[in-house]
Amino acid sequence: MSQSSKWLFTFFVVLFAIKLSAQTRVSGIVKDNHGRTIKGVTISIKGSYDGGASDSAGKFSFKCYDKGLQTIVAKSIGYKAIQQPIVLSGTPISINFSLHEEINELTAVTVTAGSFEAGDKKRAATVLNSLDVVTVGGANGDITNALKTLPGAQQVGEQEGLFVRGGTGYETKQFIDGTMVANPYGASVPDIASRGRFSPFLFKGTVFSTGGYSAQYGQALSSAVILETIDLPESSQATASVSSVFVGAGLQELAKNKKSSWGINYGYTNLALYFALVPQGPTYFHLPEFHSLDANFRIKTKGGIIKYYTTFGASNIGIRRPNIDSSLLNNAYGIINYNWYNNLSWREYLGKGWKMNLGGSFSINTDKINVQIQNQLNQRAYTNISYIDSINTAITSHQDLSQVKAVFEKKLSGISVIRFGGEYWYGTVKSMVKDTNHLLIDNFAALFSEADIYLTNDLAAKIGVRGEYSSQVNQFNVAPRLSLAYKTGVHSQMSAVHGQFYQKPENNYLYYGNQNLGYVKATHYLLNYMRTTALQTFRLEAFYKKYDNLIETPPTYQFDNKGSGYAQGVELFWRDKKTIKDLDYWFSYSYLDTKRQFDKYPMQLAPTFAAKHTASLVMKKFFTKINTGFNFTYSYASGRPYYYFRSIGNKYMIGDEGTTKDYNTFGCSVNYLTKIKKSFVVFVASVNNVFNSSNVYGYNYNHNGTFKAEINPPAPRFFFLGAFMSWGVDRRQDAINNNL
Repeated sequence: MSQSSKWLFTFFVVLFAIKLSAQTRVSGIVKDNHGRTIKGVTISIKGSYDGGASDSAGKFSFKCYDKGLQTIVAKSIGYKAIQQPIVLSGTPISINFSLHEEINELTAVTVTAGSFEAGDKKRAATVLNSLDVVTVGGANGDITNALKTLPGAQQVGEQEGLFVRGGTGYETKQFIDGTMVANPYGASVPDIASRGRFSPFLFKGTVFSTGGYSAQYGQALSSAVILETIDLPESSQATASVSSVFVGAGLQELAKNKKSSWGINYGYTNLALYFALVPQGPTYFHLPEFHSLDANFRIKTKGGIIKYYTTFGASNIGIRRPNIDSSLLNNAYGIINYNWYNNLSWREYLGKGWKMNLGGSFSINTDKINVQIQNQLNQRAYTNISYIDSINTAITSHQDLSQVKAVFEKKLSGISVIRFGGEYWYGTVKSMVKDTNHLLIDNFAALFSEADIYLTNDLAAKIGVRGEYSSQVNQFNVAPRLSLAYKTGVHSQMSAVHGQFYQKPENNYLYYGNQNLGYVKATHYLLNYMRTTALQTFRLEAFYKKYDNLIETPPTYQFDNKGSGYAQGVELFWRDKKTIKDLDYWFSYSYLDTKRQFDKYPMQLAPTFAAKHTASLVMKKFFTKINTGFNFTYSYASGRPYYYFRSIGNKYMIGDEGTTKDYNTFGCSVNYLTKIKKSFVVFVASVNNVFNSSNVYGYNYNHNGTFKAEINPPAPRFFFLGAFMSWGVDRRQDAINNNL
């Protein structure tokens, strides 16, 4: 080796030795704030390439070649990054990190107990959307009928409303853009349920709360259906529809700058042709006839949107049935209804984490009811028998309700928020029964506050309280509510809810007992487990509900708040779009144990609207090659109890009781998507109770209880044929995507 080569070799050896002496080994372990080790955390020296990552045990180790005061950084997706000073001197350093979760909206746990959500919310557990409602076989596009396929809802067909977890239909309320709807269903006649007033396509978000709902809402003892209307439409469009029972047309115009829109729709329903083809059980002296007209406008503001919706409806129905006490007489029931509903809302982001929601609504509802005893010539008759002649009556009822509501929301650290607000209702009910006038006036006010607190991505709490005052019952109540949610896995979580809920008595009770009656009360306890992925949802929920201060109605009309009751049970829901290719199905089951002492019930009894077991299976299959979707729904309910109450002195006793036979119905629908010139068309054919099951909802008794008559649907089956056309927006692809 030459002399120069020796010097060069010596130089590199010395340089390498110096480099080795400058190395500092940094090692340690990374854990979260709960003491659990974290895999895959990046640990590095700021401004250099030196660093490493934690292994499956949370351990890391790497060499640094810099010297002196440096900054070490630990970061990982889902956690807040940590950096701290470190002195590198060649001596090994051991340093441990404790990372706190970065709470974000996409991965954080949400409270799911008692709530089925659907819509475009990022964190919503999608269960039913608008297209689901119209494609549930046999539901015929009615929101309530579609919700009856979910756990908690009863299969009640003889009166309108949602009967949830042992509660009456009155105990479920609907809210649109924050304010309550006083009359969400069309006018009805005895023993036949009416449809809802609103189209499912009006709404972008739906929450069906079977219990334990938010403190923002009140006066619903058992359940709340919370609906959020759509914002601006995708584009201008025109629609038209023609079917076996109705015709309709609409126009929606979107401004060129896409910052505002307006729309109008009209629909007319007349069942004359349908009833001529499909015989009905009752006789109609005025065939069901309905007019509906609605309009809307929407304006996009700097940080939100203003929305207005109005709808007017008019209907006329006259029905005649045999009188149960005399084969020579008939009961004739006629009702004319006018309803006008208005809703105005303003949602705005105010900056610095503040959000505002203002809402107001105004509604008018008028019912003109004429009930007669008629002879075989369909003329009014009098028998001089008091319990028969008392049926002859005329009722005119006029109801107004005005509401204003304000909710303010402030974002706290992370995604935690606090919201607070209040609402005021002014309502009047004026009724004339024969020659007697009744007037109810209520000034109702409520204040509420609620906080969503996210301790980690895995643990969250919703804490709320609501206070209400009603001049009608002259009482103030305070209703605390608490919800907890804990994430048990990537796709699973558990929730627990406790809350108190109050509601004013129904108007027919207040007419007689206004001076003595107060709020009825229910206390809810819920425990829920949910596992959800993009294509599958599994829910299991147990509940207990305690009723207090229910209204009792003894024969003396001395109404009181001494009634009580309970409802408890377990519910199961499973939806699957994954297992079988191109097949979407869901299954729900509810077990209900409930008793209550209210109305005429002399003791705690299972109510006539509650079945112990209910189940539904919904299946939807779309065939893209033929642009056709097939939808099937099977619903089952075990027999419901029925009673005849006999008046003895100042109380009622049970004169007869039993259980109806089990309820079974199978419905199906077919949707064919096509295009006719420039029109996108969906043809729909639907039928419920395909197999002609003879369902019995309950019994009507004669005056002395010696005879009872079944309460059945007006016809064994309902058939529907229709064509829905649109210009400007192709809704056909939505139907395809919804079923894949």
